[in-house]
Formats: sequence, C-alpha cells, structure tokens
Amino acid sequence: MKKKAVILLSGGLDSATCCAIAKSRGFDIYALTFDYHQRHRIEINSAKKIAKYFNAKEHRIIKIDSSILKGSSLTDNISVPKKSAKKTSQNNIPNTYVPARNTIFLSYALAYAEIINSSDIFIGVNAIDFSGYPDCRPKYISAFRRLAKLATKSALYGNPIRIHTPLINLSKAQIIKKGMTLGVDYSLTHSCYDPSPFGKPCGKCDSCILRKKGFLEAGIRDV
Repeated sequence: MKKKAVILLSGGLDSATCCAIAKSRGFDIYALTFDYHQRHRIEINSAKKIAKYFNAKEHRIIKIDSSILKGSSLTDNISVPKKSAKKTSQNNIPNTYVPARNTIFLSYALAYAEIINSSDIFIGVNAIDFSGYPDCRPKYISAFRRLAKLATKSALYGNPIRIHTPLINLSKAQIIKKGMTLGVDYSLTHSCYDPSPFGKPCGKCDSCILRKKGFLEAGIRDV
C-alpha cells in the first residue's frame, strides 16, 4: 500500500504544487478543501479539478460556520485592498488575513490524518512571496509541529504526524517552475481574492499581483 498524504487543497497554485510534490514522493492524495463562505469560493471548483487531476483517493469539502471567521475582507463586507502586494511587516497585516485560518485548517487535517492512518500533512504556506500573514511563518509551523506531537494518539504511540511545508522558502517563481517540472496544469488553479461573479480575476489584489509576478519571473506564460 502507498503512503497517504493529507493535502490542504485551496485550489490555488501553491496547494496544487503541494499535491504534485506529494504525488512525486509516492503518496496517495487525500485532499481537504474548506468552504467558509469566502468571497472567492470559486476556488473550491478549482480544488475539485485539481483533486481529480491528481487522482486523489478522497477529496473532502469541509463546511465551516462563517460567523466565526468574520473581520476579514475575504469573509466580511470589507473591501479587498488592491495594488498593494508589497513586503508586509508583522505590524501591517492586510485585511485579507482570516483569523486563525491555518490553525483551524491544520487542526482538521490533523484529525483526518489520524482517522485514515496517515503520518503526513502537506500545506502550501510560503514565507517569501506572501501577504504577511502570521500563520504562514516558519515559527508558526514549528509551533504547530510541537502541538501535533503533544496532542495526538499517533505521536504518543510512536507514529508522529509530520507537517510538510515544501514551498515555505521558495519564491512564487520557484514554486511555479517546480510545479511545471512535476506536470502541474496551472490553468486549473485560481488565485484571485476578489473575482467577478463569473470568476474572472480582478488583476489588482495581492494574490493576483503575486501570481503575475511569479509567472513573469519564471519566464512562463500564465494560462
């Protein structure tokens, strides 16, 4: 039997690349996608396509009560900032930050991993080309790894669950190049925080700008 990997699959290019990396390492894919009534819920459709593309053994879409994730422009009646993708300090976190999002997602992944007897979770956090979210930093991931060792039966029985962050020190261009070598079809992915009702990217939010910058620096046409 192949090893099982739980992939936090948003539908964006980072999580798609994580899928490809896990697949290349011999894992079967067990994907988790979250519906928290985010403004860019079209990404869920992209996640479905990516899961199918990588022949995921299972793809679960988890609905989360959106009332506990307010206060972000992705989940509330707040305008998404445009043309602002700059290096962001810890004291200047953009309003696209969703409170405790990665902690919630990783907690679900940890439970799911124990249920299916998986020792590996992949998450596409990045600390180079990102918007300054505190739950994308290496320190945060290190802290969650310690939590996973303390809080799971698997770890107490000698089978700790590993949290993989293969993109954390890569630029967006490096991520895209890596994905291309592994056969990622980036036309399946979605990045925009504020798409039109028909799913067309706005081209001006942090995520759109970072995506465009990544493809330009990689010398690859974005499809």
